[in-house]
Amino acid sequence: MNTPSKNDMAMEEETRHRAGGGMHLMQTRRKGIGVKPWLVVSEFGQTTVEEVGKQSIMRRTGLPGRDLRALDPVLSYPSSILGRERAIVVNLEHIRAIITAKEVLMLNSNNPLVVQFVEDLAHRITSANNYMIQQESKKNDMDIGYASEASWNSSKETMVTCQKVQPFEFRALEACLESACRCLDSKTQTLEKEAYPALDALTSKVSTLNLEHARQIKSRLVAISGRVQKVRDELEHLLDDDNDMAEMYLTEKLETQLMDQASQKEKEETSGFSLLDERSDDSHSSDSYISFKPDIEELEMLLEAYFAEIDGILQKLSHMSEYVDDTEDFINIMLDDKQNQLLQMEVTLGIVNLILNAGIAAVGVFGMNIHISLFDTTPTQFWETVAGICLACLALYVFSIAWTKKQNLLAL
Repeated sequence: MNTPSKNDMAMEEETRHRAGGGMHLMQTRRKGIGVKPWLVVSEFGQTTVEEVGKQSIMRRTGLPGRDLRALDPVLSYPSSILGRERAIVVNLEHIRAIITAKEVLMLNSNNPLVVQFVEDLAHRITSANNYMIQQESKKNDMDIGYASEASWNSSKETMVTCQKVQPFEFRALEACLESACRCLDSKTQTLEKEAYPALDALTSKVSTLNLEHARQIKSRLVAISGRVQKVRDELEHLLDDDNDMAEMYLTEKLETQLMDQASQKEKEETSGFSLLDERSDDSHSSDSYISFKPDIEELEMLLEAYFAEIDGILQKLSHMSEYVDDTEDFINIMLDDKQNQLLQMEVTLGIVNLILNAGIAAVGVFGMNIHISLFDTTPTQFWETVAGICLACLALYVFSIAWTKKQNLLAL
């Protein structure tokens, strides 16, 4: 009987160890598929970081996978605000968040703009909660202090006129819109400070450096204008569709659903109803939930306010674009004028060249090896002949210039 040696046993143990390590690594990878750090801001203003997978987020928010792809910072998706059954998906500039009736979820990021947005959101939520607590305490004090009916009616009117606190999802949506508008407005102001001096320098001196600076400014202007236009179009689309705005009332939909569930539970516990009555009541409750249409005036006013702000930013960019176009037209006019001056100089030099060639031809005639009687004359007659040729060339030049001006070939 052959007994295994120590080397064989060591090799077998190493093989088992590698196989076990490989299985453990595969299990770890499978377990970590799609798990990312999410920044969660609760309805009480508390901020936490949770390691959550994609499937958990989908079950938690009721969103399909295609909506979660819009939140991936690696992928480039246009600006959008999507109202779903249980959540609102916001993709605006650096803001990529999921808003529910109880919390806001964002992929954890070290972007300073995102950090500032999270701080503003937490502060906004905390301030609203404190305001609600103060109003509740005031109401309790009024209930205790005012005994008469007239005093109670006046206090009730005072409470009604107090500022109404928005639902959680609207406060979060307003924070997203405010952060996006602030970012775009900051970029626009920075571009304005660089654009106008650079364009003025280009009009005063056309150089390669100034032209390159103007080209970079125009490229940035086109990019920012496109981003602002996308946000404006998305807000305009929401304002034009009442159904999309109604979908964003998550708190009211949740309360309606809870009330329907409670009423359904009471019907199940209560006896004495016929089956037909129960069916009619069930159909009535389901129809009432399906036909859920809240008053969208509050959300409409919120969106219109930020639509006006985005439209103002777009107007600034439009004025800047017009200034760039005017500068380009002015530069083209200057270049055309320079080109016309060069053409006039070319015509003038051509005429001068023609006249000089005529004088050279006359001199060439006198330089030929032919006997001419003029050679036998005195030097005075020779210089008179030379002066006559020069005067004739000058007269021909003056006549040519006058004719070209008369034909509008040269500027007067």
